[in-house]
Amino acid sequence: MPEAPKNTLKPSDYNLAEKNKISLQFIEDVTSNADEVQKKVLEEILSRNAHVEYLQRHGLNGQTNRETFKKVMPVINYEDIQPDINRIANGDASPILCSKPISEFLTSSGTSGGERKLMPTIVEELGRRSLLYSLLMPVMSQFVPGLEKGKGMYFLFIKSEAKTPGGLVARPVLTSYYKSTHFKDRPYDPYTNYTSPNETILCPDSYQSMYSQMLCGLCQHKEVLRVGAVFASGFIRAIRFLEKYWKFLANDIRTGIIDPQITDPSIREAVMKILKPDAKLADFIEAECSKESWQGIITRLWPNTKYVDVIVTGTMSQYIPTLDYYSNGLPLVCTMYASSECYFGVNLNPICKPSEVSYTLIPTMAYFEFLPVNRNNGVVNSVSRPKSLKEKEQQELVDLVDVKLDQEYELVVTTYAGLYRYRVGDVLRVVGFKNKAPQFSFICRKNVVLSIDSDKTDEVELQSAVKNAVNHLIPFDATLAEYTSYADTTTIPGHYVLFWELSLDGSTPIPPSVFEDCCLTIEESLNSVYRQGRVSDKSIGPLEIKIVEPGTFDKLMDYAISLGASINQYKTPRCVKFPPIVELLNSRAVSCYFSPKCPKWVPGHKQWNKN
Repeated sequence: MPEAPKNTLKPSDYNLAEKNKISLQFIEDVTSNADEVQKKVLEEILSRNAHVEYLQRHGLNGQTNRETFKKVMPVINYEDIQPDINRIANGDASPILCSKPISEFLTSSGTSGGERKLMPTIVEELGRRSLLYSLLMPVMSQFVPGLEKGKGMYFLFIKSEAKTPGGLVARPVLTSYYKSTHFKDRPYDPYTNYTSPNETILCPDSYQSMYSQMLCGLCQHKEVLRVGAVFASGFIRAIRFLEKYWKFLANDIRTGIIDPQITDPSIREAVMKILKPDAKLADFIEAECSKESWQGIITRLWPNTKYVDVIVTGTMSQYIPTLDYYSNGLPLVCTMYASSECYFGVNLNPICKPSEVSYTLIPTMAYFEFLPVNRNNGVVNSVSRPKSLKEKEQQELVDLVDVKLDQEYELVVTTYAGLYRYRVGDVLRVVGFKNKAPQFSFICRKNVVLSIDSDKTDEVELQSAVKNAVNHLIPFDATLAEYTSYADTTTIPGHYVLFWELSLDGSTPIPPSVFEDCCLTIEESLNSVYRQGRVSDKSIGPLEIKIVEPGTFDKLMDYAISLGASINQYKTPRCVKFPPIVELLNSRAVSCYFSPKCPKWVPGHKQWNKN
């Protein structure tokens, strides 16, 4: 198997051109020999885990060849292995899924039963993630030279973590990575030279973390060559934060003293190494930020910025116009494709339009299979959750090198950390090839109808939440005739909006507090990722219900039919995105109500917090 590129430790030894060459050659090698690499990856995973309980349970009997593996092992979703996950979470240290000890759980933004899914991981996976990160900038350097001469201003944050009853840490994958020695003690590399000191990234207080990262970014504004965050929504939140607090930040730069609200001693110490009194810079920031228009604020304050590095695929594409406005149309770059289950691949043409982003899966990361998807048959945006596949469907899975151009597939992975033929839930389309390795565009997440940040709300969950809420209407002889929803990202943070059309049989008017209770009940009924976004991350705004005039949903149907929908097959969409439809619904809104407070949320799973 091609050897992964190594990092050197000392700046004096550092040869950037040589390192980039080695990384690019690695990509060339693994994509040219994709099938051989994949075969070896599967053999390695199965041979080292030959005696784990899960593989023995299914009768693999130490076999490591693909044919037997595909014949014997079922294609699964999270619910199939949840009992095994729960055993590990409760302290069973026997080799259930993996021969190596499970070091922690990575909490997925996808949920099961309203709680974050727990993905097992092992220590060596950090090395694989670091490998993928190490490929990004050598690729980028082919398109934007000279990035090693400046810094990246990235807004990176940790999220709360919890401990399982068995004592394992459960936290998001990026929190795990930022807290690891791979990130904190990373070897010298001009490409990982960030404006934010580690201490500012690792602060659990989101306000102090954001404030100090923004302050450091402003202090070093001429050195910044690229800006970004993980998601587009996170970067826009940072700009909106600047809109709110620029006077305080400019004052800190003018005086050379950090605001007293920043109380974390490690942050204060780290920032004071960067912050020096600079009246000229403070005047410049105040002059730019006090202008009426904030169009192009990124290039105005950070004039040497070459691109914005954020995820703008999938549901994040809704933020592209806002990013274009703030950045004066700088390239929006999506560099990699990853999840809690596994890090998958890289974008080999990063300076492309957001609509043309594709990812090349790196064959050493895991063993990949692909389930053909026909979206016309309702597989993707169907109400039903993914069920176990029939034997015939299991036989339809194809290997990495056997996918067909323009076909859509659901990604299935077998990882070093104990997932076997696991359905990730992402739908991908083959758009090209790099040597023998396919390149995929991300189409959608199965079943997701609403998403603002890392939250994913599906139709079943939304329906259940609405059902709980309408109980508040019963005393007023009112029922919900129809409803739909949309993710409103014109506000920062974005928020869920529900359009309700009511049937009123009673004469008693419904007080506003009742609709506010409906908003809160919906929020309380949604999954823990949504509630964390509302309570802890502040990445989602209060849910809104808009009451629309009677007959609004008839108008919606008329409009859909005028565009060619069949009257016989028309069903009210539970989520709308098409601007004219949103406009139609908004034009018929007679009142609106917001959730009066945050829903309840605590870190960890509900069952862990009962004691």
